[in-house]
Amino acid sequence: MSKILIFSDGGARGNPGPAAIGVVIKSEKGAKIAVISKRIGETTNNFAEYMAVLQALTWLKLNKHNISITSANIINFFLDSKIVVNQLNGLY
Repeated sequence: MSKILIFSDGGARGNPGPAAIGVVIKSEKGAKIAVISKRIGETTNNFAEYMAVLQALTWLKLNKHNISITSANIINFFLDSKIVVNQLNGLY
């Protein structure tokens, strides 16, 4: 069983304002597998945080065969947005 580590973040200058996202995907040994960064236009901080997670999930779907993602993989997400973490965990 192997792990994939995903670090994602998003933010806006102003709220709403010009926004961007960043994602780093690593192997369990810390090797970088992918780096994603892009501007996403005018939006809120919360929307940018969600877009970063969505971008990571999209990348995983598109590359699952290239990095051998199977049901035996553990995929850990690391986020700093309490609202996104709690909503994705079904807490609110």
